Amino acid sequence: MPIVARLNVTPVKSTALRHPAALRLEPYGAAGNRDFYFVDEDGRLQGGWTFGPFVQIESDHDAATERLSLRFPDGTVVEGPADVLGEPITTSFYGRPVSAHLLEGPWAQAVSVFAGRPIRLARVDRPGDAADSRPLTLVSLASVDELSRRGRASERVDAGRFRMNLELDGCAPHEEDGWAGRRLAVGDAVIRVGDPVARCVVTTQDPLTGLRDFPTLSVIKRYRGVSDGDLLFGVYGDVDVPGLVRVGDEARLLDDA
Repeated sequence: MPIVARLNVTPVKSTALRHPAALRLEPYGAAGNRDFYFVDEDGRLQGGWTFGPFVQIESDHDAATERLSLRFPDGTVVEGPADVLGEPITTSFYGRPVSAHLLEGPWAQAVSVFAGRPIRLARVDRPGDAADSRPLTLVSLASVDELSRRGRASERVDAGRFRMNLELDGCAPHEEDGWAGRRLAVGDAVIRVGDPVARCVVTTQDPLTGLRDFPTLSVIKRYRGVSDGDLLFGVYGDVDVPGLVRVGDEARLLDDA
């Protein structure tokens, strides 16, 4: 039976992934995931597709004390209150408007120096709004193994390049594709599995450096083809029943195919 091999979240979209031992799933998605995101001077969304090394920044948000910290690769740490909000903005997330407020504090100066151009930090007005499409994403490590084999990688490519909330072990390659519309019990939560995820250039980047190191998209295209113009890998999910999910929990299908 599939089990949860790793959990992936990050307080600030596009920064380094964190791998908690347990994760609370709410109707809007993973608690504490992507509550903050980067924009340019004109309020346009910025991420790994515009500047891969954002992933070298380690972010941490303590929701109880409302303290946010950013640790940069040189060891510099910038921290401050995460609830001092400034100008309201609306950001397009792939055509979907998201309401947020710019965050007051040292963030813009520090991130702008790191990126080499003006960058600001925003906080979503509603948790979960910074998700790409659906609240959750999941992928099996067998699918990542198959990608590695097809791409003739010397070892399994790091599944973190897909930035999926749940990584599952104990599946057949791309088994998760066949779960669309079915309910998956994981820990105390129940997930409604959705459609496959369309992949972008970020998946070609090393998840530790943000630098391109593997031709992910061309490998997917070669052995899985193109579907309505998209290259698909992993699946979306919605939270039917909120609850705690832990590394090592079994993932059990509740519905027949």
